[in-house]
Amino acid sequence: MAETTAPRASLVSRNPNFRALWLSATVGVFGTAVAAVALPIIAAVELAASDFAVAALAGMAFLPWLLFGLPIGVWVDRWKRKPVIVWSLVARIASLATLPVAYWFGMLTVTHLFVVAFIAGLSSVFFSLADQALVQQALSGDELVEGNGIITASGASADAAGRGIAGWLTVVMGASNTLLVQVGASLASLAAISSLRIEEKPVAVRERRIFVEMMDGLRYTFSTAPLRAILFNAALWNLGGSMVASLMVLLVVRVLQESEIWLGLLMAATSVGGAVGGLSAKRLTERLGSGPVWRWSMVPGVLGYASLLIMTPGPGMVIGLVGMFVMGVSIALNIVVGTSFRQRVCPPAMMGRLGAATRMVSWGMLGIASILGGVLAEVFGITSAVLVGVLLAATAPMVALFGSLRSVDRLEDLAREPLPAD
Repeated sequence: MAETTAPRASLVSRNPNFRALWLSATVGVFGTAVAAVALPIIAAVELAASDFAVAALAGMAFLPWLLFGLPIGVWVDRWKRKPVIVWSLVARIASLATLPVAYWFGMLTVTHLFVVAFIAGLSSVFFSLADQALVQQALSGDELVEGNGIITASGASADAAGRGIAGWLTVVMGASNTLLVQVGASLASLAAISSLRIEEKPVAVRERRIFVEMMDGLRYTFSTAPLRAILFNAALWNLGGSMVASLMVLLVVRVLQESEIWLGLLMAATSVGGAVGGLSAKRLTERLGSGPVWRWSMVPGVLGYASLLIMTPGPGMVIGLVGMFVMGVSIALNIVVGTSFRQRVCPPAMMGRLGAATRMVSWGMLGIASILGGVLAEVFGITSAVLVGVLLAATAPMVALFGSLRSVDRLEDLAREPLPAD
């Protein structure tokens, strides 16, 4: 008789530490997705803010990466990561809860909205860097693509659910009240992370100055051709793509004069695509190679963003839904491959600084893009600003297709002995 091998248990069921991180991240993404829809609607509808203010608001969540990402990366490498996640969630809960309260008492202002968005973004810097470092410790090198694929897929599904329901909730109960869902989700994320049982080694007190360690992170980020190519690819995509994303609420509500529900559906379509991309990443990289998947992933994503320019009111909005789904698949594949490669080659003691330096450049572009998008919308109009964003996003796949990794089949084969952490 032929021997049969019992199917291996899923990563979520067999690894309790990964399960805790996965639950915390997924629930947190759901709440963040609700807020991502509600905040610009508060500005555009409840406070009647200018086009510039509505677009620039999206950048407040990412501006902290540009301003404080590097020193926070050093601190995350010095501290135990679980307490960092806990206190970042506490800060997020406390700040977001002030918005519905201010709305109830008629005291909500655009300035208040910007301040809270910035604080929530700052807490996200701490959370993201610590979470990424703990995922690296919870998984083996061979589990990274699978684990990141699961996190990306479930996060995208939660994002789709959050954005889909948020558009409806803002109509039914008001955008400001919808933020109570984000507060509840953050509390659930806090409960999930409390079950984490990773043994973190005591962190030695470093005698070196924080600036020196910040420079270590930057040097490591640019130390190899693969790391540079993945970074530039992400930065260019975020510059153009975030410009489009920050203008989407204006395009739907003010140009096409459609309901906020459509805004939520467009964002949800992106996230559904992200779930498909995340779940497909492992199989596609095994079959086609991580190199080709990474290089070609963003090509259809550009076309997805371009579909927004040909949307029309009513049934014509479906064009945008299809385009945003395609874009979501593309970006998820790109993220899974790039993130897995960085986690594979980076020493644990450097992970916070690598993540900080990487996201300072790539996610810092998100803050810049939103402000730039707001300026262009005021000067040239919303549709023209969206077109500029699409053209900028199109430069990202050019870096992949014609850059130093244009002929690499498996990025993991480029992994070399990691640089010393100190």
